[in-house]
Amino acid sequence: MRKYLASSLVMAGLSASSIALAEASTTGNESWVGLAKLGAAIAIGLGTFGAATGQGRASSAAMEGIARNPTSRGDVFVPLIIALAFMEFQALLSFIVALMLVG
Repeated sequence: MRKYLASSLVMAGLSASSIALAEASTTGNESWVGLAKLGAAIAIGLGTFGAATGQGRASSAAMEGIARNPTSRGDVFVPLIIALAFMEFQALLSFIVALMLVG
């Protein structure tokens, strides 16, 4: 678990720093633009990491519960879909925050 969090943070940082360096080298903008892009990359990275982790755990628990008691499929399926939709909404909100930081 920690390995995945560390790798997602490193990837977000690398992508943000490359974007910020490319922006700084091509234009003479203020330094806050690069920091905003760094913040946007971190927001997207953490938001999608949290959503993907939550979706994986929820799906795993639902499948395990259905495997133990197949008659509970109807009772588990609808709350699972609703929970997955809320988790996906979290990832979309992080994307919107990132767009607001960059824009």
